Amino acid sequence: LPRLFMARRADGLTVFDVNTRQVVGTVENSIGANGPVLLPEFNRGYVAMTDGTMLVFDLTTLKAIDRPRLDEGDLNQGFYDPATKRVHMVVGNRPQRTTWITLDAATGQVLGRTQFDSRKMDDPAPDGRGAIYAPMRDTNRLLKLRSSDLAVEADWSLGDCVQPVAVEYDHAAARVLIGCRGPKPVFIALDPADGRITATLPIGRGIDGMVHDEIDHLLVTANGVDATMTVIRQDGPDSYTPVETIFTVPMARVLALDPATRRLFTVTAGHSLPAPGPDGKPRPVAFHPDSFTVLGYVRR
Repeated sequence: LPRLFMARRADGLTVFDVNTRQVVGTVENSIGANGPVLLPEFNRGYVAMTDGTMLVFDLTTLKAIDRPRLDEGDLNQGFYDPATKRVHMVVGNRPQRTTWITLDAATGQVLGRTQFDSRKMDDPAPDGRGAIYAPMRDTNRLLKLRSSDLAVEADWSLGDCVQPVAVEYDHAAARVLIGCRGPKPVFIALDPADGRITATLPIGRGIDGMVHDEIDHLLVTANGVDATMTVIRQDGPDSYTPVETIFTVPMARVLALDPATRRLFTVTAGHSLPAPGPDGKPRPVAFHPDSFTVLGYVRR
């Protein structure tokens, strides 16, 4: 079914039908949803929750199956590795280390815990062949992990790529594609055979989401600070050309591609940025009630 599953911490996991443009419902017991992993082959969804639990639900009925506690709090995201048929839940910001909790995708059984020397790791990209590429935002590096046991096989510095946050694996070209924040945000392509950076292009500020259309050989980054999407054409494994900049809405920074229709979807909401507190530290963005919006884009 053509549906978006949107994690809205205060409201739960909202399900949106992209054809009718209507909300289908909210996944049961999903308040605090942070990052969903959808597995149609098992008819299951796994959701990283802000309180350290993991919600397991039925994809067809949207009914909760279980909500076991995996950590003391702050599960940031999860992802699926098809090579091992395992789900990995990633614990968010910690003073020194990041923890991955590994589960059997069919049953949800916890198989192990692995720690990495990084305070902040963003969504990794499995290649489906036995490797996982994990970005360490705080140290501007990329780990190549063996998917069978999460052993570190390589640790690469990313040069001009500061704060790597979005990673995709290009199966046809055998390249790791990375979107980076920092004062000069860039997209880079990396050869996983040796860690060599083979291409660098500027993108907009505030990237969070990136999609790779392997059929049309296009990359799109969602840049929430600049309220843009950067479109890049892949001419070859190491050749990339800027195509256009699409203006969106501020804070539209996540991105999803419908592979059947090639439609792109992002979300945003009205918001205010409060002034710093008495201690001078910035305060969190305040989102406006009843302003959550889904934005859809179609190629012409």
